Amino acid sequence: MPAISRRELLSGVKNAAAAGWLLAGARELAAAPLGMPIGCQTYPVRDLIRQDFPGTIKMLAEAGFQAVELCSPVSYGEFAPVGKYKGTELRRLFADLGVTCVSSHFDIKELRQDQAGRIAWAKDVGLTQMLVPSLNGPRNPSMDDVKRAAEEYNRMGEQAAKAGIQQGLHNENFELTSVDGRRTYDILLELLDPKLVKFQFQCSTISRGYDAAEYFLKYPGRFFSMHVQDWSSETRHTMAVGQGSLDWKKIFTAAKTGGLRNYYVEMNLDLMKPSVPYLRNLQV
Repeated sequence: MPAISRRELLSGVKNAAAAGWLLAGARELAAAPLGMPIGCQTYPVRDLIRQDFPGTIKMLAEAGFQAVELCSPVSYGEFAPVGKYKGTELRRLFADLGVTCVSSHFDIKELRQDQAGRIAWAKDVGLTQMLVPSLNGPRNPSMDDVKRAAEEYNRMGEQAAKAGIQQGLHNENFELTSVDGRRTYDILLELLDPKLVKFQFQCSTISRGYDAAEYFLKYPGRFFSMHVQDWSSETRHTMAVGQGSLDWKKIFTAAKTGGLRNYYVEMNLDLMKPSVPYLRNLQV
């Protein structure tokens, strides 16, 4: 056996350590549901972000979140400090803090005013998903209202697709209304082009009768994301993930059919943090 120099030995030790670290990281990621990074929507910590944006992201990373979802600094006032950074600077900041960021929410008014500019910013940040929380239609819509909203958003989805970005829709307010005895949300799933618009499911809408697993199975491939909240059917309060009544194994299993690419815990910080260990150990 040939002699090994000290330099070769140290190099081998470093490589072995690096391999071990990568393997440990892979195991941790594989242990999370669907092998996806445990994500966090940053809206619940918006007040902290207004005071110290980098420090807040660092705190979330230390709490075990591996991915974050932003809100646009243009239409979300508490996120104004994020606007002080160029898109490329944000991308480096996230990389330095050890988290990924591929998704952000934008108010639809913002996209109406300057979709091209917001797409350019998103590309600089490294986003691949742009969402609106709601299409902001009327509280008591007609079918024509829903059709007009869908037509407009399909056009926005087409512009985003040309730039290599997937446009998405959350479900709040307008989406939770009804038209002619049908849920507006279901009508939008029919009217919005599956190639141009994907959906992000808000799990807490179970309080309104919207079941995540049911929608994932009913509309295969239409969803790319979800906001994760647990819910107590007894107290009717939001709970940390794993501490409520929702069957997360069932939800994440159905999410495979739904087409999920990422998910983000979205609750008060005192509930988000204890959600991490549960998600890290959830096997699907």
